[in-house]
Formats: sequence, C-alpha cells, structure tokens
Amino acid sequence: MIVAIDGPAGAGKSTVAKALAQRLGFTYINTGAMYRAIGWKVLQQNIALEDTEKISKIANDSLIELVGDTVLMNGEEITTQLRTAEISSAASVVSAIPAVRRALVAHQQRLGRATNVVMEGRDIGTKVFPDAEVKIYLDASPETRAGRRHREEIEKGVEASYHKILAEIIERDTRDTNREDSPLTQAAGSIYFDSSTFTPHEIIEQLTNFVTSKQ
Repeated sequence: MIVAIDGPAGAGKSTVAKALAQRLGFTYINTGAMYRAIGWKVLQQNIALEDTEKISKIANDSLIELVGDTVLMNGEEITTQLRTAEISSAASVVSAIPAVRRALVAHQQRLGRATNVVMEGRDIGTKVFPDAEVKIYLDASPETRAGRRHREEIEKGVEASYHKILAEIIERDTRDTNREDSPLTQAAGSIYFDSSTFTPHEIIEQLTNFVTSKQ
C-alpha cells in the first residue's frame, strides 16, 4: 500500500508522515531528503546552481539511501548536514531540473514498489504514484509555516528572523508551484488537510483513522 503525502515546505509533512508510518508499520520515505542530498553534493563540489548538465549527472550517478531518519550519499552519512537554509534553497533549485526529477522519481518508484510506504514530498500523488491508494495534501498558511520554522530555529539556539523565513517560504512556494516539471499542486483524488489549527497529534490521529479505513 502506498500513502502519498504532498504539500508545501513547513506544512508538517515529515513529522506527520514519519509518525503515520510508525503507527501503520509502513516504511517512511522522505523524498525531500533526496533532493537535499543532491543540493548538498552540488554545493560540496562548488557546482553552479545554473549548471543543469553537471547537476543532472550527479543525480544520475549518485546512490542515495534512506535508512530511517539517516541519509546516505554514496555510502557517506550526511543527515545532519542537510538541515540548513542553504541546503534547503539549493534543493528547491535542483528539484526544478527535469533530468534530476526523472532520476529521483525513478528511484522513488522502485522504493515504493518494494513494500508498504508512507512517502512524502511535492509530487508524490501527481507524478511519482498517481495511483496511490491514499493521497493526502497537507497544507498550512505561509505565516503558520514560517512561525513553526522560526520556533524550531530559536529552540535550537539559532538566531533567526521570522520575516526572513516567511519571505523564503513564499519564494519557495512560488518556485515549487510554477516550475514546468511536476509543479506542486493538489493531486486528483487526494484529501486536503489544513494543519494550521491542529496539533501534530490531532493530525496524526485523524490521518491514521483515514488510512486504516482504506485498508
């Protein structure tokens, strides 16, 4: 069974998908981590984000493995290095390159066919698995998402500006929804869920009940 969760940055997809997978006994797959891994590799090699040919080659030649919350790039564990604003921005840019998306979508489809999964990202229900048994579009207002990110940074002891984070989220939303290849949009047949006024626990409870009703 495939549970596809799509939505914009900061909507709570990772938290919800991870907990949902644990509840159901499914494998959790964070496709955003794959694009972050490509962005990380591009920055490591000092490749310009405009150099689509070199970036596409990296996507085709790299082995990205997801083991629980751990991300491996060609055998190297890079999980903690992916959690920066710079990597997030790079991931958004490289994810708009058609050849990169083709390479990673093919990999995601192989993973999804191997077992029961909860897979989250930007195009799971529209492109990766349009025939998924359960499709969910998890959303929240830009202000709510910026507030969450801002609190996360403050709790980690990182100096952060709410207004800068909000501007970055709006910029990423614009890029994700307007890219030519697999733009972010609600998939046909998916349920829309606004997480703005719910706690993570409430969201997970409701979605768990919804998914189990489909089994």
